[in-house]
Amino acid sequence: MSSDIGLVLVSGGMDSLVCAAIANEKHEQLAFLHLSYGQKTSAKEKLCYDKIADFYKVSPGLRKTVDMRFLSQIGGSSLTDNKLEVTDFEGDSDEIPSSYVPFRNAHIISMAVSWAEVIGAKKIYIGANYEDSPGYPDCRPEYYEAFNKLIKAGTAAGDIEVVTPVLMDRKKDIVMKAKNFNAPLELTWSCYKNEDIACGVCDSCALRLRGFREANLKDPLPYKN
Repeated sequence: MSSDIGLVLVSGGMDSLVCAAIANEKHEQLAFLHLSYGQKTSAKEKLCYDKIADFYKVSPGLRKTVDMRFLSQIGGSSLTDNKLEVTDFEGDSDEIPSSYVPFRNAHIISMAVSWAEVIGAKKIYIGANYEDSPGYPDCRPEYYEAFNKLIKAGTAAGDIEVVTPVLMDRKKDIVMKAKNFNAPLELTWSCYKNEDIACGVCDSCALRLRGFREANLKDPLPYKN
């Protein structure tokens, strides 16, 4: 395959959409990887992923969905455990939120690195965002610095890199980047609770809405609250 493939981890959300838009400007081909880990809104996220892949005309052979539902067996997160309630946003905090899936991003990136070796991709784009989500330990800048060292030491050629284009952006910056790239924000989903109408009160909805409000733009998604 072409050595100029940008591999993008696409959840179906706004942050990964912007990563896809950025990668689309830099690479001849895109490869999209979607991970289903037993999250409560997995069906909606997969639908959004498919629509975003269609929008960027990603070839069928460079689209992959991997089943990671073993993370729901491990539990410990309100996103994957039906016994735990997805909490409402209570303001900015450095506390680890209930929606944190323990060490999730390590599993996700590992899957991406494995596939990158197979298809010859040298760059892996992930929409990790620290600025608005400092409570997530696997969204810290030093986490990705360490992971890139691991990839260099543990892959055949050692030349694959994880790229985090929106890591230090505020949500309003991400909204504005999407607008500037003409990225289809209407195809994304952020809600942790619902798959039909976004709740408007979970952490993800609240941060998204704040981003649109601060960017002086209207969110194209419907909300209950």
